[in-house]
Parts: sequence; structure tokens; C-alpha cells
Amino acid sequence: MSTWTAHTTVTAAPTAVLDLLTDPNAIERWAPVPFELEELSGRRLDAGATARVSGRLARFGASFDVEVEAAHEERFALFAHGPVDLDVEYELFADSGGTDVWVSVGVKSGGGLSGRLLAQATEALLRAGALDRALGRIAEEIEETQSERRTRNVSFC
Repeated sequence: MSTWTAHTTVTAAPTAVLDLLTDPNAIERWAPVPFELEELSGRRLDAGATARVSGRLARFGASFDVEVEAAHEERFALFAHGPVDLDVEYELFADSGGTDVWVSVGVKSGGGLSGRLLAQATEALLRAGALDRALGRIAEEIEETQSERRTRNVSFC
């Protein structure tokens, strides 16, 4: 299994980061790979939730069964099983300036030719900085949300 990591700091509390990570409507805006949510066992990606997602990478369509292992202010972790197995973990560390966000993604071929090709394509995407770009979009969205809240609070005062 190959593992890829990235890190960023956002100027918001861990709860705001977790809220974005577990919001099924927001994930499509920042995820490193475009996908479609087909099923979700609840309203959010909370601990114990399951989902089915599908998408395309390198001209291959793929579906994944997702299990959320943890979803709390310090850790969000899930496992996606499909032609490629993905072990994803976000660690959230509060500090005086906001939250340090560390992400790691383990990639393992699920077997067969398509699994090997998808694993190689996934690793190429990650090698090209997909995790850094995803974290950048997460930070931007959180910053925009925080800014909008501050603007609304000022206009009501």
C-alpha cells in the first residue's frame, strides 16, 4: 500500500473543519476526484455511516462502498472499498490560529487489471498534488464561510 500525506492550517475551529468534511453536499466541491454520491445511510458522514459513491478516473468508471470509522473534532477517518481500496484519515489539531489539518490516504489495488490501473492513476493524481489542492479548497471554503458569518453579524449589529 502506498500512503500520501498533506497538511494545511485553517483559521477556524476543528468543529468547522469537521462540519465541512462530513457534509455530503460540500464534499463534491473539494474532493480530489469527482464523484457522485449514490447512497448514504444518514444525513451526514458521521461515525458508523455507510455510503456508495461512483466516479471516473483515467477513463475508468468505479464504484466504492464507504464506511466512516471516526468523525469527531480530532479525527475523521473512512475506508472506501472498490477496485482500489482507499484508507483516508484527517487529523485535526486546534491551535491558537485555528486548526492544523493533516490528511493521509493509503492506496491499495483491489485486484485485477482495472484495479491495478486505477491504483496507478490514483497514485499519479496524488503524486501530482491532488491532496494539497483538496486541502486548499477546504481551507478556502471554510474561510469564505467564516467571512460570510462575520459579514452577516456586522450587518445585524
